[in-house]
Amino acid sequence: MNGASHLRLVPPPLPVDGLTRVELTWIEKKVEYWIRFGKEKEEQILDRRRRTLSFASNSIFALVRWASNHHGTVISRIDIVRAITPGEHFQTLPFVRPGGDILLKMEGWTKVERVLQIIDAIEAIGIDPAEVSPHHWRHVHNRLTAGQEPRSYTVEQHRAILLRRSVEP
Repeated sequence: MNGASHLRLVPPPLPVDGLTRVELTWIEKKVEYWIRFGKEKEEQILDRRRRTLSFASNSIFALVRWASNHHGTVISRIDIVRAITPGEHFQTLPFVRPGGDILLKMEGWTKVERVLQIIDAIEAIGIDPAEVSPHHWRHVHNRLTAGQEPRSYTVEQHRAILLRRSVEP
């Protein structure tokens, strides 16, 4: 037996500052990764096509990834993610370090477009999608995965979530 067969891959630890970092790339009509919503705490420009955004623990953001080659679209995906707190379990996700709590994951342009429409509808009633209950994003994921239409997020529902957050420890 060689020693390499007993090595266990361990994901990198959360940075000392506790931020979740998302690397974004924009090469027009080839690779387009962007944040649809979310409140970044820091931004670092890597070069004219790449930048890194950092998100504070428990903040929610939407990462859209689209890429194509000479045959057409090769990836169309949206992930709505909650940035983790130090020591918390998480799922790994490409271009998100160390990872996060994935609330919604949709692939394929039809489903991605539907999620973008849901985000637009939430903004149309005056609510920041980054402030929406994580449970709602999980609901949207589950319903769309099952081929069903999710319930709309309402102002009343949002008020209840805000009240709940105000009394949580």
